[in-house]
Amino acid sequence: MSKRDYYEILGVAKNASEDEIKKAYRKKAIQYHPDKNPGDKVSEEKFKEAAEAYEVLSDPQKKQRYDQFGHAGIGNGGGGGAQWSGNMDDIFSHFGDIFGGHFGGGFGGGFGGFGGGSRDGGQRVNRGSDLRVKVSLTLQEIAAGVEKKLKVKKYVSCSHCNGSGAADSKSVSTCSTCKGSGRVTRIQQTILGAMQTQSTCPTCGGEGKTIINKCTHCSGEGVVRDEEVISVNIPAGVMEGMQLSVSGKGNAARRGGINGDLLVVIEEEPHAELIRDENDLIYNLLLDMPTAILGGSVEVPTVDGKVKVKIDPGTQPSKVLRLRGKGLPSVNRYGNGDLLVNIGVYVPENLTKDEKKMIEKLQESSNIKPSISATKDFFKRFKHMFE
Repeated sequence: MSKRDYYEILGVAKNASEDEIKKAYRKKAIQYHPDKNPGDKVSEEKFKEAAEAYEVLSDPQKKQRYDQFGHAGIGNGGGGGAQWSGNMDDIFSHFGDIFGGHFGGGFGGGFGGFGGGSRDGGQRVNRGSDLRVKVSLTLQEIAAGVEKKLKVKKYVSCSHCNGSGAADSKSVSTCSTCKGSGRVTRIQQTILGAMQTQSTCPTCGGEGKTIINKCTHCSGEGVVRDEEVISVNIPAGVMEGMQLSVSGKGNAARRGGINGDLLVVIEEEPHAELIRDENDLIYNLLLDMPTAILGGSVEVPTVDGKVKVKIDPGTQPSKVLRLRGKGLPSVNRYGNGDLLVNIGVYVPENLTKDEKKMIEKLQESSNIKPSISATKDFFKRFKHMFE
């Protein structure tokens, strides 16, 4: 099951300040606090979910990596977040300070000490949609990191009206319905008395202003279709399917507001000889029989050239040689993986008469036949293949 976006969980924008993130978490924690929702498992999970989101977004370093890589950039292998074990007391003790000590040791603190929550009001701020592009990388680019210049077709702010959508500054006026607030208040009489509700202004759509004369170049939208070249720095160690986020490089918002993000999805080009397994690389080496029997030196490929590997006399098929640090770097900077060389031995299929006589002569030697210990070892490895 995929994890929800942390910003979505707390209900904040990606450019939210530290104080806004803290207030949003406090509001969610109060809403789903177990004292207010006794026995409600759904509220308990939402309470934990909000704590996990705040644990990441309140930490500048974790937030930076989450903004760039999403859930894959935090935790071990992309599990994401705080990974709460389910103990609510851990959450209270970890974040209790932002509630003035009310989150002390468990559920008994009482909900009354937290005070009431507040609903965000004011004008609606438009946000441009996100864009998603795919970038194909070679194994060498993944190993070293690379800068890619991407030509992206997108909506950009109209240069003629500076994104306002109006023909000139005099063509924008305060909405007469909501008086610029972006919201309208209605009072309705019910059997319980007068009920007051707020909703988005239907006249201006929550923007708090209306346009009298629209810009002719963008038809009052404030955005036009165009093309932009965007430089994206891709760090070493990224994986197939990983998604990087470039903040503010998505579609521009209608009539000002916040730009969307550019989401860069990583694709890996297959390597001619190397196979990737997480941060390790695998190379299948096929030895000729003389080298497997007598030993020697062979060259194997790596991402940055070839290296020589020593083959011991009597090397058996399926033996694995490990070249430490010759794999790929971890995107989380945990070091490099290894290069695993899987050894196979080629058995000749077409022999001349003289070659056959040589092999037949070797058959007479007891050293050519497998020993009891070698046979047991073979069957043990063969058995593990099916476990």
